Amino acid sequence: MEKPIVGVPMGDPAGVGAEIVVKSLLEASVNEFAKVVVVGSRDVMRKALDACGLRAKLNCIEDPADGVYENDSVNLIDLANIDTSTLKMGEVQASCGKAAFEYIERCVELAMARKIDAIATTPINKESLRAAKIDYIGHTEILGGLSGASDPLTMFEVDDMRVFFLTRHLSLRDACDAVKKERVLQYIKRCTKALEQLGVRGKMAVAGLNPHSGEHGLFGWEEVREITPAVEEAQKEGYDVVGPIGPDSVFHQALQGRYQAVLSLYHDQGHIATKTYDFERTIAVTLDMPFLRTSVDHGTAFDIAGKGIVSAVSMTEAIRLAAKYAPNFRRG
Repeated sequence: MEKPIVGVPMGDPAGVGAEIVVKSLLEASVNEFAKVVVVGSRDVMRKALDACGLRAKLNCIEDPADGVYENDSVNLIDLANIDTSTLKMGEVQASCGKAAFEYIERCVELAMARKIDAIATTPINKESLRAAKIDYIGHTEILGGLSGASDPLTMFEVDDMRVFFLTRHLSLRDACDAVKKERVLQYIKRCTKALEQLGVRGKMAVAGLNPHSGEHGLFGWEEVREITPAVEEAQKEGYDVVGPIGPDSVFHQALQGRYQAVLSLYHDQGHIATKTYDFERTIAVTLDMPFLRTSVDHGTAFDIAGKGIVSAVSMTEAIRLAAKYAPNFRRG
């Protein structure tokens, strides 16, 4: 089977993006499952190779079809948009926010033109984006805006566990208020569709909100009034879903294979479960878009940028997961 082509935007030039990219791409295992094209800056990539003590051929190309996909080569679409003589590693800079946005923008263009099969993103810095007057808060918003996807859906995957999120960046109080029957039902349907995009079928579990899923109102009424009615309605409509399942056990059960996915009801509920199990191999997948996107789940690590000591495990896993799902991915 032809290996999928995965596009990788280099990320914020002042962060660790270029370093995790070169470290990943010079691992023979990556080239066994994917053809990778980096969109970035040749000069920054050279600095990253030097910092990591690595040697590679930087093969500058215009089109992914022109790539030379060998273990000692890095195929790069060079946007030449950073002056490394003024680049300050580990610092917020408007020029870096602008450059990072342009790398993502080109990757989206390639994905929409079907010249690449998926995107695996590296870290960007929200303050650098703001300094560059980029009117997006982060990757998901950028990708949604550039692709025309109104509300991209986030899924975490680690080992055999997949986790969706009913709410993301809300205060805990606001997140609890957002647990309503209509929203839970909507997300059961959206998550099922997203799994089908990946070629995944099987039972989904909805996590409980309160301790022991509320114990029939002893510790809260959300399960009785909102969550259970949503699950029951979804079941009547033919969805393979159960819940609410106690949040202290549902993620373990998913790891054991009982459920293909879990709907987490707030940000930290699912983040803690996945990242405690394996922080570096927890990968974010963005769905409900015209293309597949995976991402490392760490930041720009300004404190160690340019030192060559960053771990590339998460980047390698993000590329692997993109390659895993790309052949089955159906565009929404």
